[in-house]
Amino acid sequence: MALNPFQPAPRMPLAATSLSSVDPCRVFGTVYLETDPRRQSRCFGSVYMEPEADFADLMVFKETSKLFADKVGLWYLTDSPNFADYSLFVTDNRNLADFSIQFTKSRSYAGCRKQ
Repeated sequence: MALNPFQPAPRMPLAATSLSSVDPCRVFGTVYLETDPRRQSRCFGSVYMEPEADFADLMVFKETSKLFADKVGLWYLTDSPNFADYSLFVTDNRNLADFSIQFTKSRSYAGCRKQ
């Protein structure tokens, strides 16, 4: 590759591209919240429980049935990661999280905030 001057340059970059962050606007359905740091590598992403609703990336409403958790911000929390669409690790450090969430009591407030 580098020794042959007549060969064209490779089309793909030689260095690995950086991984993009998790999009909070695509997370809905059955969600399992993991708190054990030993299982963080098995999770889809990491979240921070934001105490202020103004700074949260995603407003989440807890559904009572997984059939109704069909839009962004509507989550049905499950007790097992085996039955979840998404497993998310809950961190207490805002800088290590992919996005932040805030639970709301009103279904109409649930959804993604445009940044």
